[in-house]
Amino acid sequence: MSHRSPTKRLLQELQAYEQEPNDALLQLGPVSDDELMHWTAVMKGVEGTAYEGGVWKLDIHVPDTYPLAPPQITFVTRICHPNVHFKTGEICLDLLKTTWSPVYTISSTLSTIQTFLTSAEPDSPLNIDIAQMFREGDQVGAEALIRFYTESERWDGR
Repeated sequence: MSHRSPTKRLLQELQAYEQEPNDALLQLGPVSDDELMHWTAVMKGVEGTAYEGGVWKLDIHVPDTYPLAPPQITFVTRICHPNVHFKTGEICLDLLKTTWSPVYTISSTLSTIQTFLTSAEPDSPLNIDIAQMFREGDQVGAEALIRFYTESERWDGR
């Protein structure tokens, strides 16, 4: 069974992003002209939340089977969220696993990830500590911890 290369689709997505940038992002694109299957993004925090003012770099690996299979997206910049592993940046989100569909683009997937920051699922955590605070109803403590890491871990362009 032959697979069509995702190159054409990725180039179309890149052109669409350049023509209509995504409000959730400061930057999106391949790491270099030679590596179309490896992208990076810089995401902004959601205004009016504990993530406001945050800036995170994300790493995006596009599989050969894209768009039939989802990209692998991880946070490079550390982020405090119940469904993101603090050390590895792995994201626990159904869209990146079971509910993926080829109608999604890399840009729209990143918009979903930004929205996901405001809707934690503490019952399926990758970060046990912050999930426990949410489960115990310690919203003030959880938001204070999120704000602390949002500020101290802010991506600075390096």
